[in-house]
Amino acid sequence: MGKIPADYLPPKELWPDLIVPDEFKSLVAGPVNIAEEFLDKWVKAGRGAEPAILFGDQKISFEQLMKTANKVANALKILGIEPQDRVGMRLTNTPDAVAINFGLQKLGAIPVPVSPLWAKEEIEFTLNNAEFAAFFVSAPLMAAVDAGRKDFQFPTKIIVVGGKVDEVKAKGDYDYAELLSEAADTFENVKLSPDDIGVILYTSGTTGQPKGCVHFVKEVIIEANLVNKYVWKLKPGEVLGGSAPVSFAAGYGTFCLVPFAAGATISLLPKFSPDDMMSIIGKHKVNVVTGLPTAYRKLLEMPNFGDYDISTVRMYTSGGDALTGKTLALWQAKTGKPIWEGLGGTEMVHLVTSNTMSDVPMPDSIGKALPGFEVKVVKEDGSTAAAGEVGSMLVKGPTGTVYWKPYVQDSKLLKTQKKGMKDGYNMMGDAVLMDKDGFIFFQAREDDMIKSSGFRLAPSEIEDAIVRHPMVRDTAVVGIPDEILGQKVVAMVELEPHHTPSLDLAKDIINSTTDLLAKYKLPREVVFLPSIPRTPTGKMIKKEMRKSYPEYKDKFKLL
Repeated sequence: MGKIPADYLPPKELWPDLIVPDEFKSLVAGPVNIAEEFLDKWVKAGRGAEPAILFGDQKISFEQLMKTANKVANALKILGIEPQDRVGMRLTNTPDAVAINFGLQKLGAIPVPVSPLWAKEEIEFTLNNAEFAAFFVSAPLMAAVDAGRKDFQFPTKIIVVGGKVDEVKAKGDYDYAELLSEAADTFENVKLSPDDIGVILYTSGTTGQPKGCVHFVKEVIIEANLVNKYVWKLKPGEVLGGSAPVSFAAGYGTFCLVPFAAGATISLLPKFSPDDMMSIIGKHKVNVVTGLPTAYRKLLEMPNFGDYDISTVRMYTSGGDALTGKTLALWQAKTGKPIWEGLGGTEMVHLVTSNTMSDVPMPDSIGKALPGFEVKVVKEDGSTAAAGEVGSMLVKGPTGTVYWKPYVQDSKLLKTQKKGMKDGYNMMGDAVLMDKDGFIFFQAREDDMIKSSGFRLAPSEIEDAIVRHPMVRDTAVVGIPDEILGQKVVAMVELEPHHTPSLDLAKDIINSTTDLLAKYKLPREVVFLPSIPRTPTGKMIKKEMRKSYPEYKDKFKLL
């Protein structure tokens, strides 16, 4: 078994307290294999012929998926890959991506999803930082890998999925189909300690180089079971659908972990488009839909929304960015069903809060802490925030943040690890408030909080007020340096189609918020943009907006 050097992890005194809920202790009481727990056991239970994956017109059964995963594990073993070796996955949404993940888990290797959205610099950094023994890459995603190849520091075996065999071999790489054609479809799963590493998820890299977040086997198994039990409540035979990439951290948990803990079926969509999404819901009779807020907003804009059959859906869920009460209300009016919002993170495997902790979703809330998690809100002085008071979100539970290779780059991540832990709690880096009933309301990333005239302002509260205006399509509120105020509140506004920026419209938008916002919270300036900059996963890029502020043209000062 590959041994993890001691200095590849921070000292244990800096780790968060990992609390194993009593109801899941039996799942991680001894040596265990994740693939055996999430895949093989359903075959052993007599469900081998039932569909595990729906992909277009294809139906891949649990037994077919298990046999392909066994082939992957055997092929890797022949290539010399050992348990606890890190293996990258930069794959499109196909059944093979799921099979590869389970093959890695069967061998006891560590899957490392590599976002299909990343450029060569991020790929190169992650490969070298994780020290990939092998790297599975879909042929359409090879360009950025080839571009960074000359800077790879390790003899990584690149396995191309879906490429032309001659071209793949000419580069010295391995062809996935050829490897599997020579591999047996039975495999003896490698049992790991619950304290061995189960997966390394890298952050998106929007604020610097990606950070490797280590999650142990027990975290993966418990979090998958916990999220399903208290959020999606999937049962065998039910279908989960969505469009998140399986090689993206959130999509990995959504399609490779949680539904398989339940023995449910996944519906894979190669790439999101509103029509494809709506079509596949009907075709695959999806029961639970998961999507980004931006995806739901695009679906709401469809003139032919009513042409699609979505009668099988019992639940819609969302995360990754603020849903907003406006989107929730519009969706519920159109479908008769709410969207259940929650908060998770790469650093926590998956969800830690959800609105499913209530009979009806609380508008603008990310819900309450899931059972097994403790959430508290603290002020800057370290004291506990009162109900309704903004503070820093701290989380403790069955999963937490342990950074990979904290001593490199002048111990950069060791400092982050120290800063991110407080009394065994993970400091999420989110400013939130919690009401007296335990509902949590996301306010901003702490770096995005605005300090103006001695007040600490939450952009989300101002954004929620602005977006209610009928002519506002999207908005982002940022703090811009000001000699007198410290920071002035500036509203970036994207208008609905066929509206023109003007001072009168800027005034009207801000005046519409005065019954919701105290005077000191009102934006002093409105900047109209063609669109609000967002990442491909829907998160606002406020750093870019603050940087580009001097170059923006349509600015209107109000105060």
